[in-house]
Amino acid sequence: MTKAEETSSKKVLVWFRKDLRLTDNPCLAKAVEHDLEIVPVFIWNPDLGGDWRIGEASRWWLQRTLENLSEDISGQGGTFIFERGRPEDLLPGLAHKYGCGNVYFSRSYDPSGREQEEQVKSRLHSEKLRYETFKTSLLVEPREALNKSGKPFQVFTPFWRSNRQCIFEEPQSYSSSNLHFTKNIRSALGLNDLGIMPKHSWHNKLDQHWDTSARGARKLLARLRGELTEKYSHRRNIPELDATSRLSPYLAWGNVSPREVCKAVLSSDNQSSSRGENKFLAEVGWREFSHHLLYHFPKTPNEPLRSKYASFPWRNDFKALNLWQKGQTGYPLVDAGMRQLWETGWMHNRVRMVVASFLVKHLLQPWLDGARWFWDTLVDADLASNTQGWQWTAGCGADAAPYFRIFNPFGQGEKFDSKGNYVRRWVPEIAKLPAKYVHQPWSAPSQVLEESSVTLGKTYPYPIVDHSEARHEALKALQALPKE
Repeated sequence: MTKAEETSSKKVLVWFRKDLRLTDNPCLAKAVEHDLEIVPVFIWNPDLGGDWRIGEASRWWLQRTLENLSEDISGQGGTFIFERGRPEDLLPGLAHKYGCGNVYFSRSYDPSGREQEEQVKSRLHSEKLRYETFKTSLLVEPREALNKSGKPFQVFTPFWRSNRQCIFEEPQSYSSSNLHFTKNIRSALGLNDLGIMPKHSWHNKLDQHWDTSARGARKLLARLRGELTEKYSHRRNIPELDATSRLSPYLAWGNVSPREVCKAVLSSDNQSSSRGENKFLAEVGWREFSHHLLYHFPKTPNEPLRSKYASFPWRNDFKALNLWQKGQTGYPLVDAGMRQLWETGWMHNRVRMVVASFLVKHLLQPWLDGARWFWDTLVDADLASNTQGWQWTAGCGADAAPYFRIFNPFGQGEKFDSKGNYVRRWVPEIAKLPAKYVHQPWSAPSQVLEESSVTLGKTYPYPIVDHSEARHEALKALQALPKE
């Protein structure tokens, strides 16, 4: 072995993708196992994703996460190398430049990520560079999780029943203090040179609502070990409560791993005997199922899984879409959710279902319009979950809601926000209305409206559609579709 070969065999280039953490990262665990020096690299490719390039809120999250991860690596004597361009063009040169005998990176499951991965593998192979890929973002490999007929699952319950033992997969046991980063190297580009941060100034307020650091992630994980998961099934639908984990963006970008999430839930004293039927863990399963579907049906981000819905008579009403986006529909729960999204980059899951149903079944707007708005404004935007959620609501995807399931927006408000506190927080112009009327301001007597400083049509809009009429139109359109 030559001196150059001996040097290269002791170094590994770790290409970070959506595994932006130092804990429970199989790429890093393998480096620790073989006592390798680590050269950490992130490559910003703004064209990745095609029609589904990274959205504005996600760009903010990515920028902040990279800042924090870079600081953590620096704290251990290393340097995070930043590059901009196509990974297949850059990785071979970086491996040679830093004398790395191997390249480690995570596997991707979305269409553009998989295509990029194959191109990288081909280039590394042609350059005679060794590489290894790892499962870092899921519990279940989609290509392995097939039904008894050898086909992908299309219904959640049998998928999770077949695969829920995955919740017991332990996180990697190495300590981040055992990571050995190569010292005395410099990155030609700084993080800000990559141009990740969105140009739209609306993202500035997101710093008030999120801590993307490892410390912030640990705080949220710690909450899973107590009351949050113990009472999750009873409290998760109440949007005024801080009763959900808010870990979705951390999972989307790999700030935490699904193994760490499951471990935290299962380590709770009152959850020690939990199995996959645990409601919180079932939500982890739903995420796995969404990635399973995207992997096996890669056209679904743009096309309905159930082909008959391709002929649905959408209305393409830009004015209605814009009022929905701005939270000016006249339906308080819908408006509260859309304003929470604009302010925080996140929305409570129960409210997500309500606002999505309203768009596609009250306004008859294409589910793709809703998916694209969420993609741009959610910090937890994930192509698999976003696609599955919207197709489920529209009734055109796997395990989808029956076509006749049309959420009543004021009924949902009265059931899950009975005191109106969630609506009052996000729709302050009707905050003084009594709980009896806060979800249906149009039903309030004129004296109550006046006493509450509400002037319908001026301080708060009338409903842009009548619920009963909209429901009738939706059912008529849905019943006209071809039978399956």
